[in-house]
Amino acid sequence: MLISDYVRDPKSLNSLALAYMGDAVYEVYVRRHLLKKGEVKPNILQKKAIQYVSAKAQNFIIHAFINDEYLTEEELAVVKRGRNAKSHTTPKNTDVQTYRYSTAFEALLGYHFLSQNFLRLEELIQQAFMKVEERIGDQHG
Repeated sequence: MLISDYVRDPKSLNSLALAYMGDAVYEVYVRRHLLKKGEVKPNILQKKAIQYVSAKAQNFIIHAFINDEYLTEEELAVVKRGRNAKSHTTPKNTDVQTYRYSTAFEALLGYHFLSQNFLRLEELIQQAFMKVEERIGDQHG
């Protein structure tokens, strides 16, 4: 992807557009992460990916970021915009509040990707992976 291919001002995009981009970016990072961990069977990859990309997982991550005061003021503003975005789709397998916070998480990632803040994007994703893996560990023992 060329630098000239990026959106000029991600701040001007609506939150659902940021979330649309963030969802795709996060999915690629999760898939790469699982492959690097040695997972290769498609059915296992899909099951494990859900632990990272489900609305419940993303809701957990964004709340952990907020509670840990891990986000900057600018990032919190993006999260609030994402959380408050009016989506006309009905969430599957989750409540509206969980869905809104997962949208906020995706908007945050989309914002950093489109702003070309790749270092911070990677930091957030690595932190997200750590939060999910701590949670998985807590659930299993």
